[in-house]
Amino acid sequence: MDSKGTSPPASNVASGILVDQYSRQVASNLGRDLLKQCQEPFVCMTCGKDFTSQSDLCDHERLHMDEKPFLCETCGEVFTSQSDLSAHERVHTGEKPFVCETCGEAFSSRGTLQRHERIHTGEKPFVCETCGQAFSQRSTLYDHERLHTGERPFICETCGEAFARQTHLKRHGRVHTREKPFVCKTCGQAFTSQTHLNIHKVHTGEKLFICETCDKAFARQCDLKQHNRIHTGEKPFVCETCGKAFGRPFDLQQHDRSHTGEKPFVCETCGKAFARQCDLQQHNRIHTGEKPFVCETCGKAFTQHSNLSSHVMLHTGEKRFVCKTCGKAFARRSNLNRHEKVHTGEKTFVCETCGQNFTSQIHLDIHKVHTGEKLFICETCDKAFALQSDLQQHSRVHIGEKLFVCETCGKAFGRPCDLQRHDRVHTGEKPFVCDTCGKAFALRSYLNKHQRVHTG
Repeated sequence: MDSKGTSPPASNVASGILVDQYSRQVASNLGRDLLKQCQEPFVCMTCGKDFTSQSDLCDHERLHMDEKPFLCETCGEVFTSQSDLSAHERVHTGEKPFVCETCGEAFSSRGTLQRHERIHTGEKPFVCETCGQAFSQRSTLYDHERLHTGERPFICETCGEAFARQTHLKRHGRVHTREKPFVCKTCGQAFTSQTHLNIHKVHTGEKLFICETCDKAFARQCDLKQHNRIHTGEKPFVCETCGKAFGRPFDLQQHDRSHTGEKPFVCETCGKAFARQCDLQQHNRIHTGEKPFVCETCGKAFTQHSNLSSHVMLHTGEKRFVCKTCGKAFARRSNLNRHEKVHTGEKTFVCETCGQNFTSQIHLDIHKVHTGEKLFICETCDKAFALQSDLQQHSRVHIGEKLFVCETCGKAFGRPCDLQRHDRVHTGEKPFVCDTCGKAFALRSYLNKHQRVHTG
């Protein structure tokens, strides 16, 4: 044998290398396990919540200290963490880096994208422990739970009105401030909400987005998406208070005002406020005298399209609204509703003082007050009234103003009660019934005269 020795076989060398690699891997894994066992969790000393890193713990602790060291250089708003600031800055830059893989819609934050994706998946992981209703967002669950508790923690500092949701309070606050922070960059028109700005008419007039079902064209892709829901029946916008669903966010926003009482559209002439802009536009025609809806048959003009539609039925003779009890038909649904109370005897409007019931709000409003006090004096003739509304109606006698117009024939009246009596000519309603013989009359005065037949 050579004194220098011979080289080991190749198979032995390969085996040695594999053993060496295996030993190093075991040592590495053991080191990581020991490090993990020795590493202490990052725990908030205030609430006990634990975090995976020191930086996350620091961000969280600022919530307890109300510390907000991260400042937006554009608007001055402050935040507790750099990530919150970064997400906020995208409001100014318009950057939306998080894109939905299903529909392509983009968002400025990952959390907003995750909430949006539940529209496609139908996932509702947040469940009410009281009634079992499920929600796609935790904040929606919190809002819903206030229906059970009755809690309204968000209070208007101006008028004291309380709200269950902070967003409702913010929108309500603009009623007092008249603030319109959402401005169109093209024309400068200002709006009270982002939704109103989004639905603001575009300025190019170009309509590139075509509905594949009916060929209707739209200037914006979001408008086409909303329109498509008419064909699909999809209603993804759900009221967090009552659960009613809508196909458009604009419709949901209008509906929300039925819960909040918000009326952001104010008449500049008389100060009356409305929940919808279209209602304000219709109201303004009282002051301007504008009647844009004209009957093609006789040329008569109306302030509202619904009034024109009712009037046209005089020419066509169409009466689409039929009483299920007696078969009598009416040209307007409101006339049918009033007529049906003849059969039901329903009187849903109740005086809180004496308990007397009425068939309409108008009858309740003109119900005699119980104090007998008459504080409202006519400046023309010194006649006194218990209600301001009565004084307003009386004042029209002097100025000849007739605001209450019959939607069927166009005749005008100075008082709503006069209009209501006149309406019975069209509806055939006879709410005043003789207790002796059962004969019915359209006016109480007619009933009083008739009853003398029985009493002599």
